[in-house]
Amino acid sequence: MHPLPRLHSNGDFPPSCEALEDPNGLLAIGGDLSTQRLIAAYRRGIFPWYEAPQPLLWWTPDPRSVLFPEELHVSASLRKTLKKDAFQLAVDRQFTQVMRACAAARGDGVGTWIDAKMVTAYSRLQQQGLAHSVEVMDAKGTLVGGLYGVSLGRVFFGESMFSSVSNASKVAFVALVRVLRRADFHMIDCQLESKHLNSLGARSIKREDFEQRLKLGVDLATDDDIWRLPATCADLL
Repeated sequence: MHPLPRLHSNGDFPPSCEALEDPNGLLAIGGDLSTQRLIAAYRRGIFPWYEAPQPLLWWTPDPRSVLFPEELHVSASLRKTLKKDAFQLAVDRQFTQVMRACAAARGDGVGTWIDAKMVTAYSRLQQQGLAHSVEVMDAKGTLVGGLYGVSLGRVFFGESMFSSVSNASKVAFVALVRVLRRADFHMIDCQLESKHLNSLGARSIKREDFEQRLKLGVDLATDDDIWRLPATCADLL
């Protein structure tokens, strides 16, 4: 096994073919969460993930989980949830709150990789229009679900989602796809396979295929005005 490259302040990422097979996709260690570094990483399909007290780790797994917007699957039960119109929707109004909710400890008491440095770094991206959140609120306006991620060109890189009531994160995902389909986005990067995302239409493709699709979409122009949603969940159908 080759030694894991350590990133320095001006260093670039190594080729993805040098990523480890075990753990799957681990590419480099170190560096920082500067806006410049994050943009350079996402443009190549690389994302940060670590748990304190680990150093910063960078990943590009193979295969890669993606969802093509036209392949979104809305189950009969989720369709019923949307028709009930029990949730309110918003975009980019509570970005930091969504990140903090995603970072909250799970039922087993274990926290996630989203620490204060991550919140600060991605909030900077959001302020530049390069990261977005979808928020789902209940009838009282309380945040009960949502997701956030990075948007470059016509590719959206999903980072995390949360739900404190049933189906709220799925509603957020359907809302996200509504935005992306309207703007002719090529794909949503879901990073690693999960049953939750597979149920919505995600599937795994080879990293090489992912990188080729990424090159075709990451530099395409988009309009900031796309980041708006209908007032009701029923209008998502």
